Amino acid sequence: MALTERFTSDGGFGVATTADGDPAEWGALRDTLVARRQTYRAHDVVYFEGDSARSIYELSTGAVMLYKLLPDGRRQVVEVLGPGDLFGLGLHDHHDCSAETLVPSTVAIYNRRDVENSSALRDHVTRCALAQVQAMHDHAVLLGRKSAYERVATFIMRFIPDRGEFDCPGPSSEPDKGAIALTMTRQEIADYLGLTIETVSRVFS
Repeated sequence: MALTERFTSDGGFGVATTADGDPAEWGALRDTLVARRQTYRAHDVVYFEGDSARSIYELSTGAVMLYKLLPDGRRQVVEVLGPGDLFGLGLHDHHDCSAETLVPSTVAIYNRRDVENSSALRDHVTRCALAQVQAMHDHAVLLGRKSAYERVATFIMRFIPDRGEFDCPGPSSEPDKGAIALTMTRQEIADYLGLTIETVSRVFS
């Protein structure tokens, strides 16, 4: 059956949403915490690299990119997050990267101590962190071994439900196509894929 649905970018963002665990259980635990909800416009900065890390963030709606800046101003997008993902996690008392919204987004902000004082909440954070580590492994392969065409194709495939995963069934014999609405600019895509904007434009062409 042909894919006729129009896929939006939010459908492909996110790495921890499918981590092992019961989402309903996390929802019940989350309700015990005092959270501050913050609404951001597209391309608002949630926090900068080096800022004090006193909070843990959960993306409720929208999409957020995590990135690092090199001394010469070049940017590397290290991950793109979607609804349900946690971010702001780290070993130190400062953020090791910056977080910026890609689209209008809503974020729940929790006190880091509240989470650390609950073993059940720590377990959930651990599951999400492990899912993010797995995503980082895939990203390392993308940056280190894939060609420009493979990188762009991999990026696009993440927005197609049930495609590009470990057990992906592949295309059917019938027409298999769909429209993907990307909200990332070509420069943002280039910074995520480790390419130049000219290369991304050429591959899309």
